Amino acid sequence: MASTSTSLIPLRGHGRKASFSSSPAKTALKKALRFSFSSRSSVVICVKSSSGAVKYNEVVVDEEKDKIRRLQNGSDVRGVALEGEKGRTVDLTPPAVEAIAESFGEWIIKALQKERGRPVEDVTVSLGKDPRISGASLSVAVFAGLARAGCLTFDLGLATTPACFMSTLLPPFAYDASIMMTASHLPYTRNGLKFFTKKGGLTSPEVEEICDKAAHKYANRLTKVSTMLNSPPKKVDFMRAYAKHLRDIIKERVNHPIHYDTPLKGFQIIVNAGNGSGGFFTWDVLDQLGADTFGSLHLNPDGMFPNHIPNPEDKTAMALTRAAVLENTADLGIVFDTDVDRSGVVDNNGNPINGDKLIALMSAVVLKEHPGTTVVTDARTSMELTRFITDRGGHHCLYRVGYRNVIDKGVHLNQDGVETHLMMETSGHGALKENYFLDDGAYMVVKIIIEMVRMRLEGSDEGIGSLIKDLEEPLESIELRMNIISEPKYAKARGREVIEAFRSYIEEGQLKGWELDACGDCWVSEGCLVDSNDSPAAIDAHMYRAKVSNEKNEEIGWVHIRQSIHNPNIAINMQSSVPGGCQLMTKVFRDKFLLASGMAKTLDFSQVDKYARLGKMG
Repeated sequence: MASTSTSLIPLRGHGRKASFSSSPAKTALKKALRFSFSSRSSVVICVKSSSGAVKYNEVVVDEEKDKIRRLQNGSDVRGVALEGEKGRTVDLTPPAVEAIAESFGEWIIKALQKERGRPVEDVTVSLGKDPRISGASLSVAVFAGLARAGCLTFDLGLATTPACFMSTLLPPFAYDASIMMTASHLPYTRNGLKFFTKKGGLTSPEVEEICDKAAHKYANRLTKVSTMLNSPPKKVDFMRAYAKHLRDIIKERVNHPIHYDTPLKGFQIIVNAGNGSGGFFTWDVLDQLGADTFGSLHLNPDGMFPNHIPNPEDKTAMALTRAAVLENTADLGIVFDTDVDRSGVVDNNGNPINGDKLIALMSAVVLKEHPGTTVVTDARTSMELTRFITDRGGHHCLYRVGYRNVIDKGVHLNQDGVETHLMMETSGHGALKENYFLDDGAYMVVKIIIEMVRMRLEGSDEGIGSLIKDLEEPLESIELRMNIISEPKYAKARGREVIEAFRSYIEEGQLKGWELDACGDCWVSEGCLVDSNDSPAAIDAHMYRAKVSNEKNEEIGWVHIRQSIHNPNIAINMQSSVPGGCQLMTKVFRDKFLLASGMAKTLDFSQVDKYARLGKMG
């Protein structure tokens, strides 16, 4: 067998030359190379055989690959794009974004070739972005990556996530795919990517495949500097067409008998865009349809988000909108998140409607149009919401947390013959069968506005809040977090161990009165996680919901435990219909599971312990 020698050759003058003369040395060398390269350097291995031939191979460093893989956030890509976060370093760099965009371009070309059964040319991809200040430099990287893959690119400029998807459908645009650059409600330092084809958003396994390919490109690329664009993308004004699309829907479905083109005349509607991408809805939709939008808030895009987090779950955002509605005696208030795939509303009495209340409102509207339909939500919704839906003749399917999971479940139920018109998560992500199963905050608001106008035309002087006046709220509700004590790359595995141990303890009867929940009507079992039909969906994060009963076998509440896909922690949600129920369940969870199982050793469960002792947080 020919002998070999191995040399480490740093490029661009980094370090000194070292030589080894055995195969084990290569293993030692690979271990020694587990460090982060600078953004402009790379390392190669020179392997010399006894024949004298020299062969160069790039070193594939695990840490370099992990940089890209860790950017996956379920069905999205997210990371830190700017300095400024304590304890976080920039990881969503232009080179990383370029590698991901190139891999997405290759993925879409391959998918189209498989679908059409022939080679494809001139594959078109659009890119929109929210106003984050990192958007300009990262956009160049996206266009460079797509061009490297052989795609034609189109720049939508400031846009919304739903608009990016609609750019693949609405003529004359109808691009083959689209990317939205956003990090939703996260701080200005963050950014990310969402991917769409004409079929909708990509799934977590598909994004994982793209990130895995990108990881290899990123780790093996000799230069980490984003390529220059040989031909710039074509700029298009798609938002004008998207706004017209929304206006037409309102006009056609209201069908106002007196002023068809201005059906919102006589209504005052406050919009709080949070300095994100949602200002267009005020100027290009509501104003054009005759609404009075005086008093609207934070409409101008500002990537620093100076007023509050653009998030319909944010208390400041809702409080400011509520105050504006009451001050102006408006008929409706609207709160958008940054990229407008989520929304919340405030009724004419100043009552905030988000979370379970928003799901109930949309359920009331949809069940009028589609009696008996199934509504899919994540498994953190209340028992009271279930009663609200079933009292109106609907069916409630509790499913995995994650808006993509909830939407995909609705798609699969329809494919299996179960009529499902609404899919909605407590975060405000909501999709309708009639709207391509797209989570579109603006479209949700359009549905609410249409119902509000119809109620007025029917002679009602009540606001949209009257549709949910009989929705009861849970007596107690709490969310607790446990940080996973582990290196980041091992955190996911450690979290899964804890959650699977929780499942085992319940199944073995070690938590008396606790039972994994199920939803038989839509083939969901084992704590609202596992599909029991013939085509179960892949599991992207582990989570279980358990219903809890007292000694009389009366259900008093539920506990939902899940692994975060954003951070190395585990979230625990609880609701109870009896006083002190959440504290009691927390004590059982701490004493009978965390401590008894030994899982507490790998967790910082201080929040759980504090709530178990005091029955309150803060």
